[in-house]
Amino acid sequence: MLYRKAYKKLLDWKAQEKKKALCILGARQIGKTTLIRAFGKENYEHFVELNFITDEKAKLIFAGSLDADTIITNLTAYIRQPLTPGKTLILFDEIQACPNVRTAIKFLVEDGRFDYIESGSLLGVRYKEVRSYPVGFEEIYRMYPMDFEEYLLANGVRESTITHLQDCFKEKKPVSESVHNTLLKLFQSYIVVGGMPQVVQTYVDTHDIGRVIENQKDILEQYRLDIAQYAEGNDKLKIKAIFDSIPSQLNDKNRRFILTHIDENGRQNRYADSFRWLSEAGVALACYNVTEPHPPLQLNEKHNLFKLFMGDTGLLCAACMENIQFPILNGDLSINMGSLLENVIAQQIKANGFSLNYFDSKKYGELDFVIQNGTRIDVVEVKSGNDYKKHTTLNRVLAVENWSVRNAYVLCPGNIAIDEQITYLPWYMIMFLTPEKIETGSFFEIDISGL
Repeated sequence: MLYRKAYKKLLDWKAQEKKKALCILGARQIGKTTLIRAFGKENYEHFVELNFITDEKAKLIFAGSLDADTIITNLTAYIRQPLTPGKTLILFDEIQACPNVRTAIKFLVEDGRFDYIESGSLLGVRYKEVRSYPVGFEEIYRMYPMDFEEYLLANGVRESTITHLQDCFKEKKPVSESVHNTLLKLFQSYIVVGGMPQVVQTYVDTHDIGRVIENQKDILEQYRLDIAQYAEGNDKLKIKAIFDSIPSQLNDKNRRFILTHIDENGRQNRYADSFRWLSEAGVALACYNVTEPHPPLQLNEKHNLFKLFMGDTGLLCAACMENIQFPILNGDLSINMGSLLENVIAQQIKANGFSLNYFDSKKYGELDFVIQNGTRIDVVEVKSGNDYKKHTTLNRVLAVENWSVRNAYVLCPGNIAIDEQITYLPWYMIMFLTPEKIETGSFFEIDISGL
């Protein structure tokens, strides 16, 4: 199995004394089931897996009473294998096909005999079918395609090399030219291959780009079939139109999604559920404009102005239908590189744990990404060419004192360098821009002895 950072999340969850059920969300084909299956078999004496799409009869376990004793009696009769309390993990997979599982999980967690993981690809878009959510009994964790660090490890890059790169990022010292040039080539291959585990494994095993593209097109077709199967009524056509237009919309100069490009009479409120469907399914990543790069960003978001990125850049390359893969792999970055670069950076920022925002105004211009990290703001410009030291908008924004931008990054093909307030980073360094951690043991206590 390819290394996934989410494995550590599963280990941390297992170590909790009074754990909730872990509900893992994410798009299809990102490796959720493979990861959970490996984790269960390696860390529990007994592992049980129920898939409610491939095994429709399993739904009958939850067809009657949803109290724990009844469910566990039905479950043991159905699977006919031992379940030892405290030593058994039960995976309920594709639970969007059996909404009663979400309702029953409260009683199963309260019962406490076994550990439970739920997994699904379209949970966020089928929420209306769940009678009662297990609030307080379910921990939500969202997975994404493999990020660039995971991709490097899959391709045989040593952990010590990644540690060295991280040290360079922290100390703002240049990477050696040989390592830098190799990492640029690996990053360019990541743009083409993306982070879908099956596709990455195909590339690692064969380095056959033709097979990579075939796998990617199969996944894109599965996404379209999901839209046809799970979207409701008239939303099917709207969602498919949005999904199919993402490559062309990103290819426009400002990348902003223009609704009238797919519907001359389209209104934002009529398409809101369709955009939300793609986002909740993990297929697309919405990046909202903010009125100013000042915290809290969520209060400054303008939801009628946004960019819509593909959830995986490799899929975006495959969807472009322009045979752009080989020029990119051979270092020709002039073909659609702006949109592809922004997409891959957005994908990594999201995987790192940040929300996606950008800033655009007539007075200042446009910043590609605005990131709230703790209580401060980091801004990111993405440059594809060698003129990356030209950034008028960034200069204007940094001149506004009350916005208090902490870090200003320009992601570029060049090496690490600092010029006054601006840090120039190679594209691949985005993997190290992660959220500030609140350390455990940071207590705040109020003395009420005088009350």
